[in-house]
Amino acid sequence: MSKQSKTTGVVDSRKMSGELFTLTYGALVADLVRDFERPAEVNRQLDKMGYNIGLRLADDLLAKNSQISRCTDLHQTADVVAKTALKNYLGVTAQVTNWSSNNDEFSMVLESNPLTEFVEVPSDLSELRYSQIICGAIRGAMESLHMEVTASVVTDVPNPTEIRVKFIRILQEYLPAGEED
Repeated sequence: MSKQSKTTGVVDSRKMSGELFTLTYGALVADLVRDFERPAEVNRQLDKMGYNIGLRLADDLLAKNSQISRCTDLHQTADVVAKTALKNYLGVTAQVTNWSSNNDEFSMVLESNPLTEFVEVPSDLSELRYSQIICGAIRGAMESLHMEVTASVVTDVPNPTEIRVKFIRILQEYLPAGEED
């Protein structure tokens, strides 16, 4: 077997793995829609799942990426989430845009969202936020880093995914001793 075909095999298996993930997520959302019927409840369940995932992902990301230093402001944190975390876990990066005037709120735009690759949301489910699991993961990851944020889907299928993130407060009660600054 030549080197080229080995390389092609790796790329093909990664693409297949990504497509399997996308289709599996689609099946999960379809099951939730059947189980809960109301899009608002499906959104809540996706957010809850994402939150639980996010609580664990922050530690994993920091353990695997020793080059990430402690973020000192929300701009640095947004860049790490948009360019490193999303790349590691979804294989895409996001553009950080639309900062609020007091720099406590921003948007992350995913031009390419693997979760929505093969998706068409029926018009009767227009309130469904298909990518809400990403919002939950952001909230959970930020909370594990002692920051309370809100995250919500602004646009989704079929448009590029835009997620609005708003900083609420530092969670002082969760800070380790000596890190109150």
